[in-house]
Amino acid sequence: MTAGKRIALWLSGGALAVALAFGPGAGHAGDSDHDQARQALQAGKVLPLRSVLDIVERDYPGQVVKVEFEEDDGLFLYEIRLLQPGGNLVKLKIDARDGSVLGIKGRDIQFRNKR
Repeated sequence: MTAGKRIALWLSGGALAVALAFGPGAGHAGDSDHDQARQALQAGKVLPLRSVLDIVERDYPGQVVKVEFEEDDGLFLYEIRLLQPGGNLVKLKIDARDGSVLGIKGRDIQFRNKR
């Protein structure tokens, strides 16, 4: 991984980590996504973003360009977009509890170290 890619990855991961750690006040219905993510992380319901990004980097070549955290019917998800070599954009839906890939969209998806 080049230094530029590593810096971009750290910046995107750092931005989400800061948002998770310092989101607005807690404890109200209708809390922001950042609050929800922070609370889920503190309660041990989800993996830290860094752990999920490690899984993604292990299995898929490319640069992370966007990360979203959401809850869908009680299931916490990380939605990660990768720009793969050759310019293809790949969207991964990842279970935030265990890092398993629940869905993947894109064209000519490249995998790393797959059997």
